[in-house]
Amino acid sequence: MAAPMVQGSSGGCALLVVQGVRCGVWRGWRTASTACRHARDTGSLLWEGVVGLEVHAQINSASKLFSSSQVKFAAPPNSTVSFFDASLPGTLPAGYQITQQRLPIAVNGLLTYRYPTGKKLNDMVTKCVRIKQIQLEQDSGKSLHDDSRRQTLIDLNRAGIGLMEVVMEPDMTCGEEAAAAVRELQLILQSLGTSLANMSEGQLRVDANISVHHPGEPYGVRTEVKNINSARFLARAIDYEMKRQIEILNSGGVILNETRAFDYKLGATIPMRDKEGKQDYRFMPEPNLPPLILYDTKTLPNNVDANQVINIDLIKEMLPELPSVTRERLVDEYGILPEHSFVLVNEDGLKDYFETVVRMTRVDPKKIIGWVIKDLLGYLRQENLTIKQSMITPASLAELVTLLENRVISSSAAQQVFQELCKGVKRTPTQIVKEKNLGLLDRRQLEDICQKIVDEHNVEVAAIRQGNLKVLNKLIGLVQKASKGRTDPALVKTILEEKVLS
Repeated sequence: MAAPMVQGSSGGCALLVVQGVRCGVWRGWRTASTACRHARDTGSLLWEGVVGLEVHAQINSASKLFSSSQVKFAAPPNSTVSFFDASLPGTLPAGYQITQQRLPIAVNGLLTYRYPTGKKLNDMVTKCVRIKQIQLEQDSGKSLHDDSRRQTLIDLNRAGIGLMEVVMEPDMTCGEEAAAAVRELQLILQSLGTSLANMSEGQLRVDANISVHHPGEPYGVRTEVKNINSARFLARAIDYEMKRQIEILNSGGVILNETRAFDYKLGATIPMRDKEGKQDYRFMPEPNLPPLILYDTKTLPNNVDANQVINIDLIKEMLPELPSVTRERLVDEYGILPEHSFVLVNEDGLKDYFETVVRMTRVDPKKIIGWVIKDLLGYLRQENLTIKQSMITPASLAELVTLLENRVISSSAAQQVFQELCKGVKRTPTQIVKEKNLGLLDRRQLEDICQKIVDEHNVEVAAIRQGNLKVLNKLIGLVQKASKGRTDPALVKTILEEKVLS
């Protein structure tokens, strides 16, 4: 690749086989256990999905490409438009979209991505997609159709905003794969700072080219689903469109080469316009723009003005830590599992939260990761909150895991404190422990409770003394209940054994 806009690990992109079924092949209308969970059967015929993507990422810039107009999300219509942006007479060049389509800034790239294939977190698969090219271009204005008044309004706020278009080859086979690839690209762009890549604000939009065919046969007629602004909607749109095409073909119909949109409320794609005729985009050279020249250190000519060329090697030296490198570092530095590092990096803000907690306590990071991924993230997803909206600060979680590590509280008491923190209480974990009397009982108090349980359960004691040691677990549970969880299970077991078996 000629420029370091995307980066993935090297290696081939092997055909994925899970339980003997190729990813993206339909076998029936029953769900099969494949990487994309979409294997279905339509009699003796097999269908395979093909997906290619065009991703438009808004360049992180305060102004537009060729004017000083401000780039501002949700600004009032036509409030950030210069004469040039509006293509008024006398402004040159204007009146058409400027693009690097014929001479892209980068070609022949590779993006490696991972995604889960089952219910368990460690059921992950690694795949890759070829990147045909990356080009710079202008964004266009927006048409707003008012059907009730039968009129169309134009908002030119986006006209002239700089975009990176990343063209991916048709190497993907289902919606889940495509969503994973887009998410990885999003993380890379955000790490580099080249794009904020906020899909909800239109800073990252995806066009998906989708077709189905019988394995071993030429690709089928493709449809294009335009302007998808959510990874989740992207997956749903692709999977719906594949299902729609298969149903048409199985009933003897023909797939139209058309552009469609995804209606997230209906969960379906709807037609926009046909693409049967070859479109003439009338590309022409732009005389007012000088060529953009890229070199590396080995090929950099002598006696050239540094302001006239871009040295790729210098850019590489300034690259920040990219997501794939971050995941490896987290595993090496903290001893966590690869699937845990995947979640930390892919959930916005979760990595920083985890590392902040680690810095604020001496507790083993491997003990902290469960609290962050299972408890904290589970709570946030249940409440539909982001990391920034979390009621539990890194300092509070660090204090909680420290109390547990220092045997001030039991694991069950720690959960009670966690639930209190989720309510947004203005007290520290230590204060909650004190107020609710959740501290561990001392050994004398614990021995009194154990003795009482032993005295009240002669049958169970007799069974244990006759060799049925599994019954001991029942007594441990009774002690835990009587103490309201304010005990160390290991110490309870030791005391009970001393009283029953000695």
